Amino acid sequence: MALTPLAIHDLTEAVLGCVCVALDRTAVDVPDQPGCPSCRACVVPGQPAWDTCDDPCSGEESGGQLTVSVARIYASTDADFPAEARVVQGVRGCMPPPVTALELVVTLLRCAPTFSEDGCPPTCDELSAASRALHVDMVTVYNALLCCLPGTEQRRRGRRFVMGVQRTIGPEGGCVGLEQRVTVALPGCGRCPGDEESP
Repeated sequence: MALTPLAIHDLTEAVLGCVCVALDRTAVDVPDQPGCPSCRACVVPGQPAWDTCDDPCSGEESGGQLTVSVARIYASTDADFPAEARVVQGVRGCMPPPVTALELVVTLLRCAPTFSEDGCPPTCDELSAASRALHVDMVTVYNALLCCLPGTEQRRRGRRFVMGVQRTIGPEGGCVGLEQRVTVALPGCGRCPGDEESP
C-alpha cells in the first residue's frame, strides 16, 4: 500500500506537539528553564531559517524557536530499517517498498550570551546559565521523542524509529541551540493513484 497523503505532515505536527509539551513540563520542574517557544513553534518546509531566538513575544511567554522539518524520505525494508534499500520499482505496477523511512529534524534555538553594549564579552556566569539551559533542552527533546514516538502509530507494537545524532548548533547571530535527527518508519496504508475501490 502507498502512503496516505497526510502521513508525513500529521507525523511532523505530532512530533512538534510532543516536544512542545515536554519543554513546558520541564520548565515547571527546572527553575529558570524556558518552556516551549510561545511565538515560534512550527513545522517548516526544508531547513529552518534562524528567524528569531530573541526575547519572548510578550509578558512571561518563552522565547526561542522550535521547528520540525523533513530532511529526506527513502525506501527501506523490515529487516534492515533504517538502512536505505535499493528496490527496483515499476515491475509490478504500484509496489511501494516494505518500509518508507522518514528522517525528521527537530531544531530548538535560544538566545546566546553576546557582547555587551560596552563591547565586553559574556561573563562566565552568563555562559554557564546558557549552557545549563541548552543541556536541559537537549535531554528534554531526546526524552520527548523516545517517549512520544511509539504512541504516534495506532498499531499494537507502536511506531518503529531510530534516534539519530543530536548536535549543538551556534552560537551564531545571537542564537544557540540543538538539532536532533530521528528516522521513523511510515506505514503504507493508502491506495496507489488510479486504484479502484473494492466493491
